[in-house]
Amino acid sequence: MSENLIIKGDSKKELYENLIPQIAALIEGETDVIANMANVSACLKDTFNFWWVGFYRVLGDALVLGPFQGPLACTRISKGKGVCGTAWQQAKTVIVPDVDAFPGHIACSSLTKSEIVVPIINKGVVTAVLDIDSEKAGNFDETDKLYLEKIADLFA
Repeated sequence: MSENLIIKGDSKKELYENLIPQIAALIEGETDVIANMANVSACLKDTFNFWWVGFYRVLGDALVLGPFQGPLACTRISKGKGVCGTAWQQAKTVIVPDVDAFPGHIACSSLTKSEIVVPIINKGVVTAVLDIDSEKAGNFDETDKLYLEKIADLFA
């Protein structure tokens, strides 16, 4: 697989449909999950120009910051805390159109306006979450949820 993405499409759906096979090819055969998370973060950031894209890994009783693209981030998040901790606890994707309206939102960056967090589930257990922030309110929808869950499934 080439280390260059071929990004084309006029809609978010087309971009995801073009990107997912490239991500699958990129991580196929690579057994190091950190390397794969790093490349997936870069692919999503490059394709959609999101404010922040990254992973938090479940290590013991906390989500611990993993590979990411964007500004500095929170290092540890407890289960049930903030959007990431909620997605971990509920084992389901959480879309937040307005982070200021989310009870207990953890503001790692005051520029974040909306967020989506997708759990990565292996054999029924959440092992990590994919966290994406936008500086635009209401930036995430069911299209993002559908395709980001497909990307999360590549880690399972």
